[in-house]
Amino acid sequence: MKALCEFDMSELTELVKSLGQPPYRAKQLMKHIVAYDSYDEYTDIPKAFISRLKEEFYDRPLVEKTRVVASDGAVRYLFQAADGDLLESVFLPHSYGNSVCVSCQVGCAMGCVFCASGHYGLKRDLSAGEILAQVLYIARDTRTAGGVNKIVMMGSGSPLANYDNTIKFVRLVNSSDGINIGMRSISISTCGIPKRMEDLAEDGFTGTLSLSLHAATDEKRKQIMKIASHHSVQSLVQALRKFFDATGRRVVIEYILIGGFNDTAADVEELKKLLKGLCCHVNLIPLNPTENCDLKPPTKKQAYSFCDKLNAAGVSATVRRSMGSDAAGACGQLKNRTVEAKRRG
Repeated sequence: MKALCEFDMSELTELVKSLGQPPYRAKQLMKHIVAYDSYDEYTDIPKAFISRLKEEFYDRPLVEKTRVVASDGAVRYLFQAADGDLLESVFLPHSYGNSVCVSCQVGCAMGCVFCASGHYGLKRDLSAGEILAQVLYIARDTRTAGGVNKIVMMGSGSPLANYDNTIKFVRLVNSSDGINIGMRSISISTCGIPKRMEDLAEDGFTGTLSLSLHAATDEKRKQIMKIASHHSVQSLVQALRKFFDATGRRVVIEYILIGGFNDTAADVEELKKLLKGLCCHVNLIPLNPTENCDLKPPTKKQAYSFCDKLNAAGVSATVRRSMGSDAAGACGQLKNRTVEAKRRG
């Protein structure tokens, strides 16, 4: 079965017509889809039509299994899909607007040593509707807190490895018929698939493209990221340049700081050389330790010293404020703890 939130307005109109309903039913359905209503709340739709829909389509493809609220207000949700798979999303409240960090896959195949998401490997891609359902659920749940204003595709999984569903999700969440989040309020993160990075601009994405770089040389990057064996840092930066040339949108470099590994004076020089002439900003993210990783973050003083050195070298950089660290804050941690507890129980 598919979920109703898989459909855009055009597809929904064709669906209702194929089921013998007038076209205006599509707008009625879309209103309930965006509100993440259950079928019991579709009170303006004929009951016979609702019964027909129940036979073929989910009203809510995700249900909340549990949540953890951090001291800073971040909320980490653990969702269960219709097939029983678990996935995580995070609500991040800010003074300038609320963000939701969504997952795009169940697990991850990229094998980054510092990331909990890929601990059990990749199980499957999420559909566009399953990605959207994370946003719709959280928007409904946080309505009194201002709802959702921004989308960050930086949860479990690799968006560009699930490219078709990522692009459809972006179009669904950006649609004026749906939740209508502006393109510039959508960020897609990738650990590096150059061809797909270039495809984004061709497919109309004009939001923020973020590259999870984490090391400025191929030699270092290969030590912590499996995908580095397939794509060089130079090919990734070249893809970023092409994206900027096509969209005029400044790109973001995500750089997890690992104490004593990628936070030295030599790393400053390598980053300066690699990023020269690229319109970008570097987000420095002190490592969030996970259960299965022995790497350590730098001290706060070391992180800000590294940031200062980058800026002095002409590389725009800031240390990103970490949110949700006391709520299984790293991607995949809440899911992994739940899975392990189930196995032990």
